[in-house]
Amino acid sequence: MLHRPSESRARRAETGAWPLALGIALLCVSCSSLAFERETRTSGTFRSSGIAVTLLSWDLPDSALNIARENAADARLANLKVERMRVFPHLGPVDWLLDIVGVRYARISGSWGSAE
Repeated sequence: MLHRPSESRARRAETGAWPLALGIALLCVSCSSLAFERETRTSGTFRSSGIAVTLLSWDLPDSALNIARENAADARLANLKVERMRVFPHLGPVDWLLDIVGVRYARISGSWGSAE
């Protein structure tokens, strides 16, 4: 059987595409967390966080701050109030660099419910 070099290169290129596709798929997955601490029967505090990847000003799957806010809102607790929020990294005037390629982490915290 005759071995053709062009077929072998094509096969290597084909197998090399799978790790690249898997890497892109993993970057598109968001990570988030949510924690509640009850202070009374009807109130307490919460912390929510989210991580997002930015490629060419496109946040995947959404901005990190929106992921953290939506995650907290999905709990559907009454009187949910965001008191603190933080986005890391925040580069100030050169923050546009992270809009080219970057990973951002956002955390919000606050209170929920009403005091008895």
